[in-house]
Amino acid sequence: MGGYVLITIVVLTVFFLVSAVKILNEYERAVVFRLGRVLGDPKGPGLIIIIPFVDRFIRISLRTIVQDVPPQDVITKDNVTVKVNAVVYFRVIDPLKAIIEVENYLYATSQLSQTTLRSVCGQAELDELLSKREEVSAHIQGILDRQTDPWGIKVSAVELKHIDLPEEMQRAMAKQAEAERERRAKVINSEGEFQAAQKLYEAAVVIAKEPIAVQLRFLQTIREISSEGSTNTIIPLPIDLLAPFTKK
Repeated sequence: MGGYVLITIVVLTVFFLVSAVKILNEYERAVVFRLGRVLGDPKGPGLIIIIPFVDRFIRISLRTIVQDVPPQDVITKDNVTVKVNAVVYFRVIDPLKAIIEVENYLYATSQLSQTTLRSVCGQAELDELLSKREEVSAHIQGILDRQTDPWGIKVSAVELKHIDLPEEMQRAMAKQAEAERERRAKVINSEGEFQAAQKLYEAAVVIAKEPIAVQLRFLQTIREISSEGSTNTIIPLPIDLLAPFTKK
């Protein structure tokens, strides 16, 4: 009989130790409740001891959490319907507030991120969403950080992932981009023609001042033609011989 008592005591002792001793990692903290009341500050990391059936503890991770915001239907300020999704980076900085002030801080942060994303993107025009993503993301991050501060949560960053446009809007933007490229090509071509005309004018001014330059250019042209392997026979004719005819 005494052996059974001893075995029972040993089993209860082992069960007590297993239930009482908890080990927390470096990035974890535990909020302990004793008979429904918070037992001091969060515990950990390392070894902590609780009283089974009297104490209850909730484990909280202090690492940065990456939360994907599902695509949200947004009507922009210029009445364009788009789908926008984002990624929110946040972490718990006060485990006690994260447990006491809000029922489920992960779910609450997710819902708040969705509503804030729709609200902020709905106040911007489509061009702003496409060209000023960093500013829109920073605006969303600031709003989320202020609203989650009472929950002991720090929102460190928000990044817009995708902005899905309707097909008709994609076609319109493609036509606009094509027209812009054509405009730039025409401007560059006209600038090149203007510069070429300017150089020709300057060359004409120089030739008008130095008539011998025409003969030098004539000889250079003959040399270029002969170097191309042409079968034509070129007979140079001095320009001076043609002067009387040109004057007449």
